Amino acid sequence: MEQKVALVTGSSRGIGKRIALRLAEQGYDLVINYARSKQAALDTAAEIEALGRKALVVKANVGKPEKIKELFVKIDEVYGRLDIFVNNAASGVLRPLMELEESHWDWTMDINSKALLFCAQEAAKRMEKSGGGKMVSLSSLGSIRYLKNYTTVGVSKAAVEALTRYLAVELAEKDIVVNAVSGGAVDTDALTHFPNREELLADAAQRTPAGRIVEADDLVDTVMFLLSDQATMIRGQTIIVDGGISLLV
Repeated sequence: MEQKVALVTGSSRGIGKRIALRLAEQGYDLVINYARSKQAALDTAAEIEALGRKALVVKANVGKPEKIKELFVKIDEVYGRLDIFVNNAASGVLRPLMELEESHWDWTMDINSKALLFCAQEAAKRMEKSGGGKMVSLSSLGSIRYLKNYTTVGVSKAAVEALTRYLAVELAEKDIVVNAVSGGAVDTDALTHFPNREELLADAAQRTPAGRIVEADDLVDTVMFLLSDQATMIRGQTIIVDGGISLLV
């Protein structure tokens, strides 16, 4: 059997990096994608290679369709196939609703929402040739709940979850399984950009029914389950991993 390949966007650090390393541990060769953190991407690649797997590092702003096409051309050149696509790259402008400008909206929607559609199209073309594949996107509770300063990101993640459903149905005939994972507040690098970070973490720690905040590995474990053969009959779903906090009124 040919060596299987996985693409994780935004995988130079944080949750994306953890997912990439887990996939390497399971025997996948990796495509490490980054937009700005070149050294971090190279460091991640080195860790993957230390596990005995290959790592292709590609700089690409996935908010731009032309860069997405370039990314997949490089995947074709180096690996010639793709079996897993994890839509992890995310960005966003964190401001009160009345302070948002068109550029803030476009930037966030491009990277968080548009990227999923056009990456999924390219990934599906490759997966179909090798008999199928799996896609998982990362979302957040801001898609279904109000979070302070989170308007652009929350709306973009709601679009990700809706698109997940459409992709799941239309790609099923190609034997491609599509789902998403939505997490509560996780203390990662991304959260340092929140002006109310400490407030968010303290509130989550106090209110979460499970008795602690969500950790990165809680999300990674769920992503890996959805990428496994055990989850084949789960299609178009967004699995919430939040310790139960979204159940509270």
